[in-house]
Amino acid sequence: MTAADQQPTRRWTGLSRTAEGRPVPSAAERARGYLVGLRPSDRAVGWLAPIAVTLVAFALRMYHLGTPNRFAFDETYYAKDAWSLLHNGYAQTYLSDVDGDTGNKIDDDILAGHTQDVWTGDPSMAVHPEVGKWLIALGEKAFGMDPFGWRIASAVVGALMVLVICRLLRRMTGSTVLGCIAGLLLMFDGLHFVLSRLALLDIFFAFFLLCAVHCLVADRDHFRRRLARRVADDADDASTSSASGRGWGPVRSVLFRPWLLAAGASFGLAAGVKWAAVYPLAAFGLLVWIWCAGARRSFGVRWPILKSALVDGIPAFVHLVIVGTLVYIATWGGWLANAGEYEEHLSATQYRQYTGHGHCAEDDDSYVATDLDHDKHWPTRNEKDASGIGEAWQSLRSLWYYHQDVYTFHTHFLNCSEHTYASKPSSWLLINRPVGVAVTNDILPPDAPAPADNEDPVRDEDCDAPEGSDCIRQVLLIGTPMIWWGGCIALMFAVVMWLGSRDWRYGVAVVGTLSTWLPWMQYDDRPIFYFYAIGILPFIVMALTLAIGTLIGPSRLPSTRRTVGVVVSGAFVVLVLVNYAWFWPIWTNGLLTSSEWLDRIWFSRWV
Repeated sequence: MTAADQQPTRRWTGLSRTAEGRPVPSAAERARGYLVGLRPSDRAVGWLAPIAVTLVAFALRMYHLGTPNRFAFDETYYAKDAWSLLHNGYAQTYLSDVDGDTGNKIDDDILAGHTQDVWTGDPSMAVHPEVGKWLIALGEKAFGMDPFGWRIASAVVGALMVLVICRLLRRMTGSTVLGCIAGLLLMFDGLHFVLSRLALLDIFFAFFLLCAVHCLVADRDHFRRRLARRVADDADDASTSSASGRGWGPVRSVLFRPWLLAAGASFGLAAGVKWAAVYPLAAFGLLVWIWCAGARRSFGVRWPILKSALVDGIPAFVHLVIVGTLVYIATWGGWLANAGEYEEHLSATQYRQYTGHGHCAEDDDSYVATDLDHDKHWPTRNEKDASGIGEAWQSLRSLWYYHQDVYTFHTHFLNCSEHTYASKPSSWLLINRPVGVAVTNDILPPDAPAPADNEDPVRDEDCDAPEGSDCIRQVLLIGTPMIWWGGCIALMFAVVMWLGSRDWRYGVAVVGTLSTWLPWMQYDDRPIFYFYAIGILPFIVMALTLAIGTLIGPSRLPSTRRTVGVVVSGAFVVLVLVNYAWFWPIWTNGLLTSSEWLDRIWFSRWV
């Protein structure tokens, strides 16, 4: 045995040390992530606990899901579009009456059970993509064209969001408890709760966006582990270590990234609900590039930003943007199959013929386009119907022209519109203007005298309003104030931790919040609504959960910091629960006296 054989194996560590004096783990050790090496029992709990939280969330959202028994707010568009998609393959306009009673609107006829032969046969100029409406249609297929049927998909997806955020925060923190805390905070938020009980599109947008972010975080872990394994293999192979270790790092072995592919598909589905998904796609695409460059830098690659732009940026663009675009186009399958109907009926609308001139109407809040170019129409309108590949290309071109018209509608034809519940996005995080989606006023006790101006008032035997007062039922789209106001503080802390401590996890919360919030500022001159902020909510919950984790600290040993952290964090979660219980009646169409209702309307702008 030689002297060299007797030398101890050298253990590589980083040069830096933590505040406690311990060596900073090597890049390979950090690349293993929080969840590597867990026992089977820990992995089982990591699934069972979030599933339990999810089932509770689903049960809460199922409470009286069919009430109020009406089309609430924009359900009148999306539920009916979904019913048409289910039966016709594309959204058609509806007849104004089907039961012979012209005093009833079509919504009343549908609620009365007249759900067949209600369409005109002409395509509808739907101004939002179709993924959310197809999901609503699944509920209508299973349970019928009634409030429960068109809302059940939202309840299912809302509960699944709780599961996804539990698993995401568990992955980011390595703690099942923190993951479940994130799930509880999302479950007890009022905005998420109410949107999970309505046939609006925004809950589906938020779900697919959250799935995309979860896949990106999983890809970050997966990419670093593969990079570490490949670098270790190359270190054992002297012939390749120079080329792959110190030059560019592993390239071919990390070109295909399944989690990144899933993220691209999720972004495509999110855009298939609302176009607003384009902004977080762009923001997180840049963040993925920074993550990849940081991973390569940790393994000794020089000029990692520039090199990663080539070897990681191009594959990431394919996985995210190209795949997302293909998925998005695929979601328009029903439209593409019926492109001829749109070419015949909607190829020469005012949106196509708009020349940039117009004014606000004098008698309402509509926009009147002037100087229309009446000769302008889709080029495909007069083209001879093709077949095979030619037909597909013709339909895709028509879809592009349709998108141009919808964009014109959104950017010009809403400029004069007004709405009681419109709000400025700059103050969404403070809950400046909730949205009342359904209300029944002036409900009287059974024995109360009828007012002079209403001979047949609404009465409810459970109304116990005092003499001279009445009761009210309302569904109000408003977040849980403790979560949103506490979230503002948590987001400021997240900025400090991301920039100051370079904790990438806080960066996810910051980038997610900014990319789902700031883009709305450019549209604050037209009616937009507070519930669009549902895309921001998961990142607020993320910031709160990460702050709780930092407050408690990583050590499980008893300490003053841990005790204070647990007490403060526990008190916050309890306050959220109390806040949730207090607002429950105005989220579920509960019966309240006027004074009880006012006790929950804390500011005049909440009316």
